[in-house]
Amino acid sequence: MIATIFYILSAAALLATLMAITRKNPVHAVIYLVHAFFALALIFFILGAPLVAAWEVIIYAGAIMVLFLFIIMMLELTPGEAARGPGWQRWAPVILLSGSIVVCTLLLMTAEPQAGPGGPNFYASPRDFGYGLFKEYALAVEIVSFQLLFAAVGAFYVGRGERTRRRARGDER
Repeated sequence: MIATIFYILSAAALLATLMAITRKNPVHAVIYLVHAFFALALIFFILGAPLVAAWEVIIYAGAIMVLFLFIIMMLELTPGEAARGPGWQRWAPVILLSGSIVVCTLLLMTAEPQAGPGGPNFYASPRDFGYGLFKEYALAVEIVSFQLLFAAVGAFYVGRGERTRRRARGDER
C-alpha cells in the first residue's frame, strides 16, 4: 500500500509542477507549486524523514511561497491568461490534485510507513539531521543562505520604481 501511495504522490507532484510551469497567471503557478511541495512533503514522510517533511511544509510551502506572492504583488504582474470555459474546467486540476493529496494523507495517517514492506529500515532523528546539516554540510547551508539573500536584494531592486532607481544613481532630472 505504501508503494501505491508513493506513486500516486509522485504523479501528483509531477503534474502539479508541470501545471506550475505552464500557467501564465503567476498566482495560479504559485498555487500549483504549493501542491507540488505538499506532495513532496508526504513523499519525504514515506521515505522516513518526517523532519524534512515538516520543513518542506513550513519553509517551502509556507515561507517561500509567501515570498513569491510578495514579489508578484511588488512587481505588479498582471494575469496572462483570461478565464475561459466553464468553471469546472478551470477548477478540475486543483480539485484533483488537492483530493489526491488529502486522500494520501488520510491513508498515511492510518498506516505506519516504517512498519510495512516497501518502507525504509532507517530513521533520521532531528539530532542526527541537525548534526549532518550544520557540521558536515555547513558550507552548503551558508552558500544557499547567501543565494536567498542575493535573490531578496535583487527582487527589492527590481521592484523599485524607475524614478527611485534614477535617484539612487544620482541622475535625477
